[in-house]
Amino acid sequence: MEDELELVYDSAKEQMDKALDHLEKALIKIRAGRANPSMLEGVRVDYYGSQSPLSQVSNISTPDARTLTVQPWEKSMMSEIEKAIIAANLGLNPMNNGEMVIINIPPLTEERRKDLVKRAKSEAEDARVGVRNARKEAMDEIKKLGKDGLSEDLVKDAEAEIQQITDKYVARVEKILEKKESEIMAI
Repeated sequence: MEDELELVYDSAKEQMDKALDHLEKALIKIRAGRANPSMLEGVRVDYYGSQSPLSQVSNISTPDARTLTVQPWEKSMMSEIEKAIIAANLGLNPMNNGEMVIINIPPLTEERRKDLVKRAKSEAEDARVGVRNARKEAMDEIKKLGKDGLSEDLVKDAEAEIQQITDKYVARVEKILEKKESEIMAI
């Protein structure tokens, strides 16, 4: 029975870790005014009939805090890359200088910052929901073990342990959100 409890704890932690990973990946895509190659992570380019990630058909770099450059491996891909960036609806305006695609990152307005904070809060809430779902599944498993002969004391202890784990993960979500919020609101 003790081994089964450990499996429940490990499974819950694994699911909660996935929720945190997802949150961090989602927050990377919310730009905080500084150019970052990961801003273009979701962009897919039509590369000879197949949709390929932008990073597989070009080199993405940040020459300064307000500029992204996309250097395609093949010059013929320039217009496809421009179309893909526009189609990704990231609010970015790519320019082509014949050699590479240059994207100037506009400074964020106060209103845009507030929108980004709202988006970050929404992503954090999704992560909290993921953590709570993992807790619910773990609690259900513990109840099943209780019906299968696990003592009441161990059931109570296991439920308390799962709640402690949940609280730690929710606190981590809050810390991540707080950091992102201050990053977005910094001018």
